[in-house]
Amino acid sequence: MIKASNKISALIVKELLVLFRDKKSRMILIVPPIMQLFIFAFAVTLEVKNVTLLICNQDQGTHGYELIQHFSGSPTFTKINLVNNTNKFREAIDNQEAIAAIHIPQNFSRDIDAGKTSKLQVILDGRRSNSAQIVNGYIGRIITAYDNYVRSNNHDEKSEIIASRNWYNDNLLYLWFTVPSLVGILGMVVPLIITSLSIAREREVGTFDQLLVSPLTSSHVLIGKVIPAVIVGIVESSFIVILAICLFGIPFKGSVCLFSFAIFTFILSIVGFGLFISSLSKTQQQAIFGVFLFMVPLITLSGYAAPIENMPEWLQYLTYLNPLKYFLVISKGIFLKDIPFTDVWANTWPLILIGVSTLSFASWFFRKRIE
Repeated sequence: MIKASNKISALIVKELLVLFRDKKSRMILIVPPIMQLFIFAFAVTLEVKNVTLLICNQDQGTHGYELIQHFSGSPTFTKINLVNNTNKFREAIDNQEAIAAIHIPQNFSRDIDAGKTSKLQVILDGRRSNSAQIVNGYIGRIITAYDNYVRSNNHDEKSEIIASRNWYNDNLLYLWFTVPSLVGILGMVVPLIITSLSIAREREVGTFDQLLVSPLTSSHVLIGKVIPAVIVGIVESSFIVILAICLFGIPFKGSVCLFSFAIFTFILSIVGFGLFISSLSKTQQQAIFGVFLFMVPLITLSGYAAPIENMPEWLQYLTYLNPLKYFLVISKGIFLKDIPFTDVWANTWPLILIGVSTLSFASWFFRKRIE
């Protein structure tokens, strides 16, 4: 009588050989995640850089000139175009040659020297609403900084200097937010695809019936399909973590053991979804379609692109079923904050519950399909 462990081990070896025997399969497992890491890290960003700014300065005093120098010294505004009149604002913004324009009136310096309130007009391209709001914030901070500078030079008692400090990301580097999130997003792609294609591939090539008449039970088949995907997923995620630390310079302040445990539970929950998709699919094409149909709402509802708090209340309830949501909290927390075990566990036990539920349901559905 062959031991169950030997049967499962043989199936695991067979699955790994199927994955790594073909050169194209090896390339698919290695190259796309690395390419996606660089593309997502540098291209998918909410930062606004290299902004072209139009300025119409009708002020003949020193304050108008000094304010322009403050904008020129900002790394955000790489191109400052000075125009003679405000009529050129419409043409430049209509043609998207600039996202913002500032009008400095004639009495700007005179009002400041007289201690009066001076006014500036800022015009923004509302078609790019998110970028326009961010640029408006940049402009507001520069104007506030110049106002504080003027008040301090005039020894104005009403002057208030606000010192800001950003916890966990002092310089507000967007890579520090993006890359820890990509550990989860890219780490789930490969195991999800592997498990989604596993049973569908057996059906399509005609080896599924051979599995059914073999000494393997349905539980053995499922375990043999799950473990290789978990192994590959953990290796893939660990490799992305190494690249994040060594290549992108993201600080890793937390516990390696806690993070490894979180990765394992996260991959296990993802594999459960993949196994369910594979049980539903009769062909590999259907499985791939199911993966992409599943991944889009998973990423959208994870809080990666938009805060969950901004979503409608009925939609926020769906995020409780999203394993990626919990892992992103753990990943960013361990990378940047060194969150304690209690915080990690608060986001890990839902992953365990999701994993057990999806694996159990996928197992039940698989048995129903083969009966």
